[in-house]
Amino acid sequence: MTMTVFAVQLDFDQDEERRLEVRPRHRDYLQRLTGEGRLRSAGPFADGAGALLVYEVTDRAELDAVLADDPYFSGQPAATVASIREWQILPLG
Repeated sequence: MTMTVFAVQLDFDQDEERRLEVRPRHRDYLQRLTGEGRLRSAGPFADGAGALLVYEVTDRAELDAVLADDPYFSGQPAATVASIREWQILPLG
C-alpha cells in the first residue's frame, strides 16, 4: 500500500487556557498515532506559537479523519490548522 506524507502546521491562536487543558489528551492521541505508524514526528515551534506534525497515511481523506479525531479539533477547537502540505521525503545517504 502506498503511503503519503503530510506536513501539518498548527497555529496556537485559540483560547490558550483551553489548549493547555486539552493538551494531555492531544498528546495521548499523538502517542497512539505514533504507535500505529501514522505519525512520524511532532512538536511545538520554539516560539510557542504553533507546532508541526508529520503524518504518514494512505491519502488526504485518512488525514482529514485523523485530524477530526484529534482532541485539539473535536468540539471547541484548541488550535488552528494553518497549512497542510503533501511532502515528498528525499532518500538521502
